[in-house]
Amino acid sequence: MKKIKFSHILLITILLASSCKQEPIVPIAAPTPEPGPAPISGSVSFTKFVAIGNSFVAGVQGGALFTDGQTNSLPAIMAKQFAVTGLGGGAFVQPDIKATLGYNLFITPNPGTDNKVQGRLLLQYGTTPDCATGTVSPKPTAQKYALGNLEAVPNPALNPAFIYTGSKATLNNFGVPAITLGQALISATGNWGNPNPAVGFSPFYARLAYPGTGTSTIIGDAAAAQGSFFMMWLGLDDFFLYAAFGGDPTKAPLNSSAAFAGQYGAALSAMLGSNTNLKGVIGNFPDIFVMPHFTSVSYNPIPLDAATASVVSSGFAGYNAALDGLVANATAFGIGPALVAEIGTRKVSFAASCTNKILITDETLTNLGPYFDALKTAGAITDPQRAALAPYVQVRQTTATDVIPLSTGSVLGTLVGGDPTKVNGVTVPLGDQYCLIPTEITAIKAARDAFNSTISGLAASNSSRIALADVNAALVALVSNKAGVMNGVTITPNINPPTGIYSEDGVHPNTRGYAFLSTVFIQAINDKFGSTVPLTDISKYSATGLPIN
Repeated sequence: MKKIKFSHILLITILLASSCKQEPIVPIAAPTPEPGPAPISGSVSFTKFVAIGNSFVAGVQGGALFTDGQTNSLPAIMAKQFAVTGLGGGAFVQPDIKATLGYNLFITPNPGTDNKVQGRLLLQYGTTPDCATGTVSPKPTAQKYALGNLEAVPNPALNPAFIYTGSKATLNNFGVPAITLGQALISATGNWGNPNPAVGFSPFYARLAYPGTGTSTIIGDAAAAQGSFFMMWLGLDDFFLYAAFGGDPTKAPLNSSAAFAGQYGAALSAMLGSNTNLKGVIGNFPDIFVMPHFTSVSYNPIPLDAATASVVSSGFAGYNAALDGLVANATAFGIGPALVAEIGTRKVSFAASCTNKILITDETLTNLGPYFDALKTAGAITDPQRAALAPYVQVRQTTATDVIPLSTGSVLGTLVGGDPTKVNGVTVPLGDQYCLIPTEITAIKAARDAFNSTISGLAASNSSRIALADVNAALVALVSNKAGVMNGVTITPNINPPTGIYSEDGVHPNTRGYAFLSTVFIQAINDKFGSTVPLTDISKYSATGLPIN
């Protein structure tokens, strides 16, 4: 079973561009349309709409699940469209988290050293000027609760209100943050008797299953709610979490295509059940590498002044000299032409610049440890010099082919043990979870393609009962066009207010972004089942707020 940890991701340190200061876009008033025929439900019934999925279905924004975000979740917005036309079945019941800021899933430790619980991210001005521009730009910043306020802590011993006390039978939204497909199928996910993430436990599902004896599953609960129509958008975290953790399988493994196919088939079969009248909509997965979470941090973001660059470069003089020694003794040490070429790419250099590259560990590189040992045996380096080389046997600086997740911002430039000579990403190589290298990127893209193929295949084999929302195509079009206009407002595929559709964490949509996605799902429903549910008016939903001081 996958290991899912709510850790290591994200004290975001990216600086947003001056586009955050765009002038508001004023919608052009459109003439009032003539009344048309009343909407129809087509061949489906929206009497009870049930949704199941991960954080995108739960309503996460800005890295946290909080009450206002839940209120504007993707399925809640869809339910409003069903209800206002008289096609819905009343209130859309969600398990209120009862938290104004929520608990930030992407920050560790949380609470921080000040013992204040950290909640959602908001754009906030800092005090450090941007190296290149000299101006202070806003950055996504975790909002902290007052000391002692534990309303968002996902632990019933500290926060009894975290537990959902309502009936699961009356719930409509079974979205659970940071959940994989496999976790949706096993009872360990909600078992308070063994709250171990290593076996799949998630407090955000266990809060619904409390006291959680390990007998229920997310899929089972959603199916038992006996909806007349459902949406299922599950499985994105089966590759996104791996990507967000920099491709480190010890933090979040990448699901295999075979396992995904079996799990997705089981989940869809459970939702469809034996009721041949039950129908639903499922969604495919977009390219995560066009999301701000993976595009906002460049491969060369380190600013150094002349004095610091000189000190750091001097510190690597010995390492670079050792590499030269290996090349000079290539024949004696059994180093072939391929490794000689590789060694040539592994020298470390820093300059007085705003665009220095990050020092990382790359597990695909040749381990130079045995060759450094050979240098010591030959008397070219001393024992202390060999010991000093130990952290650098598989390191290089980043290139344009690497992707830096926002998680890197939590450690890049920080000190190790308070030692000013040990700077993460500069003198200390960042670990695997902080950078996606080309082989990992290729594996993630291949997994997404395979997962989407499974989803489209199952939609086709259940064509009379399942509509497929092509979320990927919708977001590809927006990215390709760089902007779109709907309901008189402009939307863009970024964080920047007032047009961006992404919330401050760079991956989850903001409220307007969820409204945009709702139009993709509703259009798929209309096209498949002959419904005429009106598309959401996204101008009625807010985008990311302007920066605060």
